[in-house]
Amino acid sequence: MLEKTGKDKLRIVIADDERPARAFLAGALRGFADVEIVGEATDGAEAIRLIEETRPDLALLDLHMPEVDGLNVARLVRKDCLPLVAFVTAYDEHAVRAFELSAIDYLLKPVERARLRETLDRAWLLLGGEEAPVAAAERLDAAVAEYEAETRPPYLERLPIRQREEITLLPVNEIAAVVAEGELLHVTTIHNERHTFRYRLKDLEARLDPVRFVRLGRGALANREMIRCVAALPNGNYTVTMSNDQRLDVSRMQSRVLREEMLRL
Repeated sequence: MLEKTGKDKLRIVIADDERPARAFLAGALRGFADVEIVGEATDGAEAIRLIEETRPDLALLDLHMPEVDGLNVARLVRKDCLPLVAFVTAYDEHAVRAFELSAIDYLLKPVERARLRETLDRAWLLLGGEEAPVAAAERLDAAVAEYEAETRPPYLERLPIRQREEITLLPVNEIAAVVAEGELLHVTTIHNERHTFRYRLKDLEARLDPVRFVRLGRGALANREMIRCVAALPNGNYTVTMSNDQRLDVSRMQSRVLREEMLRL
């Protein structure tokens, strides 16, 4: 494997918000001669920065870090910097099923040395293969999507948005509306600030509390508490006006639902 890749050591980044777990994993890795730890991150945002700066071969990501978790790290890292990924988690049958057949791996806490060795050997094997990085990234995205579909993660309280070299953590209660434009989402806040990032609207909708947010049609979500009025236009279409004066198109069916909600005493 070493001859095939041309490498002497597997360069690794570790990300875990719990210091004991991070230290345990780092200590185990240092026991292997073919490993070099190039960075340790205490949270997801730091993990993204480290991965893009150091370009490791493998990232060991805690699945359940607060704010920017391991799944979002995998999503937010620039695709040209995305390494092989192994998620580290407490026992989780959904993670096992989603990740075991993918071009990634998973490790169960507490991590056993023999199992860690298997992950490293698998990384060497994949690095020596001929699969294009884009295909590997697509398989990673598919595994993450499958895991999220199985586990129904908790509703977001803060939305991580990648903007150039920074990760903005936008409080969900400050979001007025989200509008889709192709593969881009445009988020407008209650203060009329705008953020744009690449994500699917239906995936974001699944992470937002439906008590707080409502779908206006195929291309928009709105904060229910921010809706000021629902109005019919002369051409038969409908619009909603938000309390920040933003106007959004709304489907006829959803306009009926909203008006019934707003008129109910």
